[in-house]
Amino acid sequence: MVSIDEIIKREVNPFDLINLKPMNFWSEKQDATLTVESIHQEAIIEIEELLDLVATDHRSRTILLVGDSGSGKSYLLGRLQRTLNPKAFFAYILCNWAESSNTWRHILRSTVDSLIQVPEGEQESQLILWLKSLSAFTKSNLKKRIFNDGIWQLLQSDRQKFIKHLKNTYKQTSIYNPDIFFGVLHDLINPELYDSACEWLRGDDLNEESMQALKVTSCIDTEDKAKNILANFGKIATDTQPIILCFENLETLPKLLDGFLDIQPLFDVNTTIHGEGLKNFLVIISVVTNTWKRHSDKIQQSDKAGIYRVIQLKYITLEQAEALWNYQLHPIHQQADSQINSPIFPLNRQVLEQSYPGGKTMPRNALLLGRNEYQKYKVSLISTKKTGSPNLATDTSSLKLPTVDPNKITVTIAKTNDGTKPPIIINLPQITEDNERIQAEFQLLWQKEYKKNQEKNSKISLISSTDLIRMLQEALVALQIQGIKLKLLSGKYASYSLSYQQPGKREPIGVVWTEDSNMTSFFNIMNACQKVIQQNICQSLYLIRIGGVGTAKLAGNQMYSQIFTGTKHIHIKPNLSSVHYLATYQSLMNSALSQELVVAGKTITLQKLQSLIRESEILQKCTLLQDLGIVSKQEPDKKNVNGNDKQDLKPVKEFLLNLVKTQGFMGVPTLIKEAGSQFPSVKETDTQHLIDLLCQEKKVKIIDPKAKLQDQLISLVTNR
Repeated sequence: MVSIDEIIKREVNPFDLINLKPMNFWSEKQDATLTVESIHQEAIIEIEELLDLVATDHRSRTILLVGDSGSGKSYLLGRLQRTLNPKAFFAYILCNWAESSNTWRHILRSTVDSLIQVPEGEQESQLILWLKSLSAFTKSNLKKRIFNDGIWQLLQSDRQKFIKHLKNTYKQTSIYNPDIFFGVLHDLINPELYDSACEWLRGDDLNEESMQALKVTSCIDTEDKAKNILANFGKIATDTQPIILCFENLETLPKLLDGFLDIQPLFDVNTTIHGEGLKNFLVIISVVTNTWKRHSDKIQQSDKAGIYRVIQLKYITLEQAEALWNYQLHPIHQQADSQINSPIFPLNRQVLEQSYPGGKTMPRNALLLGRNEYQKYKVSLISTKKTGSPNLATDTSSLKLPTVDPNKITVTIAKTNDGTKPPIIINLPQITEDNERIQAEFQLLWQKEYKKNQEKNSKISLISSTDLIRMLQEALVALQIQGIKLKLLSGKYASYSLSYQQPGKREPIGVVWTEDSNMTSFFNIMNACQKVIQQNICQSLYLIRIGGVGTAKLAGNQMYSQIFTGTKHIHIKPNLSSVHYLATYQSLMNSALSQELVVAGKTITLQKLQSLIRESEILQKCTLLQDLGIVSKQEPDKKNVNGNDKQDLKPVKEFLLNLVKTQGFMGVPTLIKEAGSQFPSVKETDTQHLIDLLCQEKKVKIIDPKAKLQDQLISLVTNR
């Protein structure tokens, strides 16, 4: 028989597994079984009613979703996507465009990025589902000719028939550039052209070969073009499902000189959607209450009129908070052999009533309270008065649990003279949420977020050059690099560049980052670089580019050779992992800006996040920053912890130690399982070897090493 207390001792605190930060509902899937249906149910019903209105009359509408930090806005958006996706197409738009002059292009890119996602339960992307549902096909037998299995490879002559049919069907709707737009839609159903067609729709600067294949002469490189292409989606979709545009993290908008967010351009977009008749859109703008109060009077009154309805998220009841606890604790209870009287054991309702005497709270606060109370109980299970193997504390009511810090558990093996098994003494010092614990939890969060970015960004070219240079700039700010200035170049490609002062030097260093594959664009960027050098604006210039630089006969390549061959100017070819480092920091930074980043039970400000970044030295591992001279070069490890040249296991070892730090103690099998989940390619034998190394280094301690593996607990060892 396995008691609930034994399971609690072994397992990770279930409240530590929650993502207390904003999430893109396409990259971070929700677990439907952990949803408390009653929470924000009124808001969901109201939003669904408005969605039905849009589906009926095709008039676009806007909802302002307002809630305090921690009220569950991001989770609500994810729940809407999960439950309403059969009735609408969803686009997630993070409001972190680099500058307000790039708003429409950012929105179009994010919308297409969302449309190429495959909804749960479907086999095809939203984009293909949207295309198949157009009235041009559902009302004719052409759909059978185009979409039946085996007829995806269309003859070239069918392309013109496809375009002509759509032009005839939608001739009354004023489609922007119909021949080009409908031609690209045709190319979506050609597997060989699908990727290029998606890249054109999202506004990528394609190379000449891809443009010829798509039969286009230019890309979507202006705000007006982006707005009109987005409008096309709505204009031809009035007989199919609406498109829901979810705007989130307004706190990441560009800032004005007075420190306020440049919020007006977002509402200019919203007014345009309504004023210019962009049909079939439901716009949801999610904003923190304080942010809205602070910036509401910065928005023109005429633009506020474009908000069809304001939905204020309410606080949850204690019954709903208790249900949240129940869902988090259910997996722990399922493992127990005996039934537990309370579904929220080891927590209790009285803690909620004492903590929230008004009977209301926010989801995040309830979860953080559950986390802390669970950890107190877990620590109390190791008795300081028993000897031998750790025993359960049979009565915890008299324990002063708030004085216990699970992060400071130490283990002592007492000496005996009679040859008997020595007792194990567990020392439980005072609670201090010290920096060591925060750093440990932060690094676990970093590894988790880094893994998500690895899965999301499989190619550097998936991120625009403007966004890449901004991510670099944000990392430089975190590392306290001085003299950072955006827009080193002049003209159209200014947002691809910046300058900064290298540590210990006064002269500015210039950086240009371009991944545009079009060689005409590359020539123009090289020309702009040449002007910067001629004007002696910076001491040296770095070009960051993983893509090709063209053949020797091209003018752009010739100018590139003049600048970066045999000179003090340097071309850096970034690796994908460097971009993952920058993207991971940016995602955490966005969470901090919106007051949604929680580490070790504390809301982390941007300043604290930057401090954690410097203290942890995580960005020192970014080879791009090393190549730029921002951080010191690190010698690559020729051998891993096993002494061979296979997979580097140092991140795994760090993960194991940090997890034990955050839990205080836990089961060895659980520790191995968690490492396998984070690093699926690492063998279990390697993980066990790493645990042995940590024990040898006296950083952790197996409490009862003679017990069977499934019964062993591991604890942090601290210097006393």
